[in-house]
Amino acid sequence: MTETTYPAGTAPVKAEYLLYVEPRPTPDDDVAEGSTKRGDDYRRPDDGSDQRRGGASRNKLTKEEKKAQRGANKGRKFGKVRDDLELCWRIASGSICEFGEECRFTHDIPSYLAAKPKDIQFPSTIDILDSSPFIKSSTGESNETQENGMPVDQSTICPVFAETGECRHGLKCRFLGGHVQKDGSGNLVLIVDEEKKARSAVSAKEVNFVTPDVLRLLRSRKVCHEHFYKHDLNEFQYPSPLADAYLKELQLANNEGGNGSNLHIHSGSGEAGVATVNESMEPMDVLPSMNTSELVSRRIGGDTSLQNDTPDVPVRFSEKKRLNWVGKTYLAPLTTVGNLPFRRLCVDYGADITCGEMGLATSFLAGSKEEWSLVRRHPSESIFGVQLAGSKPATMVPAAEVIAKECAGNVDFVDINCGCPIDLVFRTGSGSALLDAAAKLGKIITGMNRALGDIPVTVKLRTGVKDGRNTAHKLMPRLGSEFGVGCITLHGRTRQQRYTKLADWDYIKHCVEAVRAREADEDLPSVPIFGGGDCYSSHDYWSDVEQSGCDGVMIARGALIKPWIFTEVKERREWDISSRERLDHVKKYAEYGLSHFGTDTAGVNTTRRYLCEALSFQYRYVPIGLLEHLPARLNDRAPAFRGRNDLETLLASDDSRDWVKISEMFLGPAPESWTFTPKHKSNAYDSQG
Repeated sequence: MTETTYPAGTAPVKAEYLLYVEPRPTPDDDVAEGSTKRGDDYRRPDDGSDQRRGGASRNKLTKEEKKAQRGANKGRKFGKVRDDLELCWRIASGSICEFGEECRFTHDIPSYLAAKPKDIQFPSTIDILDSSPFIKSSTGESNETQENGMPVDQSTICPVFAETGECRHGLKCRFLGGHVQKDGSGNLVLIVDEEKKARSAVSAKEVNFVTPDVLRLLRSRKVCHEHFYKHDLNEFQYPSPLADAYLKELQLANNEGGNGSNLHIHSGSGEAGVATVNESMEPMDVLPSMNTSELVSRRIGGDTSLQNDTPDVPVRFSEKKRLNWVGKTYLAPLTTVGNLPFRRLCVDYGADITCGEMGLATSFLAGSKEEWSLVRRHPSESIFGVQLAGSKPATMVPAAEVIAKECAGNVDFVDINCGCPIDLVFRTGSGSALLDAAAKLGKIITGMNRALGDIPVTVKLRTGVKDGRNTAHKLMPRLGSEFGVGCITLHGRTRQQRYTKLADWDYIKHCVEAVRAREADEDLPSVPIFGGGDCYSSHDYWSDVEQSGCDGVMIARGALIKPWIFTEVKERREWDISSRERLDHVKKYAEYGLSHFGTDTAGVNTTRRYLCEALSFQYRYVPIGLLEHLPARLNDRAPAFRGRNDLETLLASDDSRDWVKISEMFLGPAPESWTFTPKHKSNAYDSQG
């Protein structure tokens, strides 16, 4: 038997499943993140032939071909798809609209229901087939209507009602038949399952909702925190006394020609854990004229006179919550795809620690509704954090204080992004730019520690900014011992390197040893350290932990491609997951998306958009049962292959139209006005939409 020869970096698919050996183009994650670099500039001829260009340009893309075929689809727009006739949401939920006839939405329920698309049929697991049409109900919709023309089919199931006992979208729900019944007059009445509603209030209700009043207060700020030092501290409408006091100290230290070095938090016990107020600081309206040590003494001594006229007293470092994360699995904060429904899915598969998508401190302070939606947490997320990006104490510290107030008790840590390589972020001094600004980073961490009370501050960073100039081994020992960081995560690549080379786990080990040596010298408790980079299997995970001495591995792209990696890690096995099991988790993602984004027309198609975003990564998974040998490697490019059945082949398709087709199995046909533009150009098709 002749052994198949594969080009370097190709996933070794068994010969019986191969369509051709040479790997198909892989989306360039660097370019899609905004990099100016390019990855592999070679490709297989589009016509499937073996023709090569001669000489040095053999099989190499021309400049025009590179521009046309590689990179990201920039400026993607995903407009909301709404009902042709929009029903007032108050009327839809059975309430009374205070605007009456002046409401800009219709109150005519029969007309709305007559114009509304038919109910979507949400299939059960037993309806999923291994071959086309994959779902027994081929259209994905019910064809039944009530006698008055209302498109309601009471055989359908509303996944939100099934989980929570009620559906907040009422008559606007696209699965309406699952929670309505007729009254004596033949009118539709919404059903509420009070028992299930009571149970789900704890187990299924999301938290960290920020009220419109808070957003209005944040938007009413008269000046920008970026120009904080130039304006009166009391001009802000949203009160942030701890941030104000800390920034005042920095301002005074700068005015006196100092560098604020006396503000660092140390990890020792007692009063060394509290940074004291500069004695020359003028009294502020929000603080009595005493230093922080006196405030601590009076608070500990039970002086209740401080409860109403002072901010919460900054805690000692020793009073911070200690993060005991050894042995826990950690899902990285992921832009776009790492939303709440995806995190829920990863939790189901065994993720212990989750973190929201990166949010900009300036946008939080500007009262951005979209930014504040990133802090939403599901009760199933047992350890949940918020990630902040910013370049100045004047924005990061106030943002941390607002998060601590508005999400009290529902945020376990706040992570500082010191690793984002995107040009747009880097040029503002945020993300990985902070790696070369240790003094400023120290001030940010110190201020955030004060503003967050007992909530720990964690830091995610890269090995350095430029290739060949790793600096993390110098910075990391300071993060815990000088600045009071509760956990450190190190991605084993530089900012410049992006994803073009393998992560350097030998250097991660060097950094871990540097931190542990400093902790031993100063008799400090150990800070959890997580490594990151190229983890794609249980074998990778445990090998990386053993090799580096890390407490765990933060998983990013590996989880995007195969969310079940957390099960593999927990059970220390490689899971040859079946296509039906994979489609079942697609169904579960759709359920979670509808619960989060809504079951009305807009919510269904927002769920569809993010499901397609998730599939734009998951199609890259090569089933391990198709491989010649294990373990699979993250950066191996897949050749064109067929699956063990039609469903497995469909799930491996790199055609974005097939991702939309998969979404239609659970969310009904996509509206004619709806299109999906993939993040990567390599998956876009001109014939689409």
